Amino acid sequence: MAGRFDPLTRTAVRGGRTTVPAVRPAPPAAAPAGTTPPRGGAVRRRWTPDGPLDLGTTLGPLRRGPGDPTFRAAPDGSVWRASRTPAGPATLRVFRTGTGSDTEIGAEAWGPGADWILEHLPALLGAGDDPAVFVPRHRLVHASHRRRPGLRLTRTGLVLESLIPTVLEQKVTADEAYRGWRRLVRQYGEPAPGPQELGLHVMPAARTWALIPSWDWHRAGVDDKRAATIVRAARVANRMEEAAAMEPGPAAARLEAVPGIGPWTSAETLQRSNGDPDAVTTGDLHLPGIIGYALAGDRDADDAAMLELLAPYAGQRHRAARLVLLAGRTPPRRAPRMPRSDIGRL
Repeated sequence: MAGRFDPLTRTAVRGGRTTVPAVRPAPPAAAPAGTTPPRGGAVRRRWTPDGPLDLGTTLGPLRRGPGDPTFRAAPDGSVWRASRTPAGPATLRVFRTGTGSDTEIGAEAWGPGADWILEHLPALLGAGDDPAVFVPRHRLVHASHRRRPGLRLTRTGLVLESLIPTVLEQKVTADEAYRGWRRLVRQYGEPAPGPQELGLHVMPAARTWALIPSWDWHRAGVDDKRAATIVRAARVANRMEEAAAMEPGPAAARLEAVPGIGPWTSAETLQRSNGDPDAVTTGDLHLPGIIGYALAGDRDADDAAMLELLAPYAGQRHRAARLVLLAGRTPPRRAPRMPRSDIGRL
C-alpha cells in the first residue's frame, strides 16, 4: 500500500500506523562565557542584569502549584529549577549577590544539561525582554508597574516543559492539575542531578510521556482527552521544541496543529517558553472577569471585552494582564444562588 508523508511529524504513515522517530537529545552545548569549571559537581556563572530584577516575580510563572517537583523557592531567596534540556537533565540554582548597583546574579547548575541551562540563563531572567517599551494607560496598571520595577518576562526556550502542565490545566481546577503534575513527574520523571535534599525531579522525557499507560493517567486524575493531547504532542516533540525559536504567529500555529491544543494552551505555553509579551490568554474562565473588573468595573466581561480593554497595550498585552493580576484587584465573590443545604439535591 502506498504511504503518505505527514509534514507535522515528518513521519511516514502506512496502513493506518505512524512510525514516530525516537526523540534524540542534541549534543551538549559548549560552556557559555562567564562560567567556571565544575567544583563540587556544579558549574557556576555570574551575570549582571541591565536593570532591576526580581527573581521571584520573574520566575514565578514557571512554578506549577505548591510542591511542584521541578521548582523550589528557598528561604534564602534563591530559586531552584529542574529541567530537561536538549543536552539532558539539569538542576539550576539562581541567587542574588551584592546589593544596589553592584547586584549580580549567581547561578549553579548540575547534570548533563548544566552548560546549556547556564548559557540560556540571561534569557530565563528576562534579558530579551524590554520593559521600557511598556506604557501604562490605566492608574491601576501604572501603580502595579511602578511597584514592580524588577518584573521581567522569562523565556525558557523549552516548549514541552510548559506545554504539558498547561494541557493538564485544561478545564479543571488548578488543584487537580497540580496534583496530576506532581504525581506524574515523581512517578515517571527522575531525581534531578546535584543536591538531593530538596527532592527535585526532572520531568519525564518525551518518549516516556508517550508510553504512560491509561490507568496511570487516570490515577493522576487526567482524563482521556488531555492524556491523548499530551501523547500526541510528545510524539512530535522535536517539532514542538522548534516553536521556541519561531515568531509568535508561526509558533502558535505550530502548537495548535496538534489536536487538543487551542489558543488558550498555546498562549499559556508561549508566555513561558518564548517570553511572548503579547500572548494574551483567551478562553480562560476567570481572566476576562478579573481584567474587566480591574480596568472597567465589569466583572462579567467576556473575551471580546477583555481584548478591547487590552487593545491599548498591543504588543504588550500579556505584560499588562500580568500587572493586573499582580495588583490583586479581583471581583468579590458572589453569594450562592441557593442555600448550601439545597446544592446536594441537584
